[in-house]
Amino acid sequence: MKELICELKNYILESQQKATLSLNKELILLYWTVGNKILIAQEKTDFNSKSIDLLSQEIKSLFPQLTGFSSRNLKCMQRFAAEYPDLEFVQEVLSQLTWSSNITLLDKVKDKDERNWYIFKSIQNTWSRNILVHQIESNLYARQAINQKITNFMTQLPPPTNKLAVDMLKDPYIFDFISLTENMKERDIENALVQHITKLLLELGTGFAYLGNQYHLNVGGDDYYLDLLFYNLNLRCYVIFELKTGKFKPEYTGKMNFYL
Repeated sequence: MKELICELKNYILESQQKATLSLNKELILLYWTVGNKILIAQEKTDFNSKSIDLLSQEIKSLFPQLTGFSSRNLKCMQRFAAEYPDLEFVQEVLSQLTWSSNITLLDKVKDKDERNWYIFKSIQNTWSRNILVHQIESNLYARQAINQKITNFMTQLPPPTNKLAVDMLKDPYIFDFISLTENMKERDIENALVQHITKLLLELGTGFAYLGNQYHLNVGGDDYYLDLLFYNLNLRCYVIFELKTGKFKPEYTGKMNFYL
């Protein structure tokens, strides 16, 4: 009986998720179609802002229970259809994002290459609108996609892990959720990061699982402690954070190589 209940639970949850995705896809296609019809009407007649207001009122009178057809949203549909004339791209890609995420991308990201990058990252990482806004405002595209990253990953790691590791890096990382001061000690920084572990994981990116701080290792009878230890599910490897204040010193690399 328990096994049957578990199977049914998983099936129901999966079906609900598929239904939600299907409804979202239909909504995005509906909004694109409405926007496209408005564009066609503008080409043929003197369809203007007042016409959109009238259209909104007519739709509300025909469908009193229907939401989402305010004048403002109709103008968003018009922009959406104008920006994405390729229906196939809307069906296959943009329908995987919520309407609010699609409009956020139109409002906040004007460069098409940059916007496309955020579109595919949003789908890949299933970002909510709030997380998408955070990533845009923290300039993730510049930090992760176009910044020149100095690493030896391409020569020292096997493919495709090497490229994936490079793609995941950001320069710089932004930890503005902790209050850094000039005389802050390394342990203080560590404790502050642990206290905000959810925000830290968001900044690190996809696939990171937090395993602990001051993680104990015993090597040859000697005790060692890792500042922060993570496991990355995408890279399938451990990631160690050794926190240091001040300028970089060569011995720091030696210590990390010893741990790894």
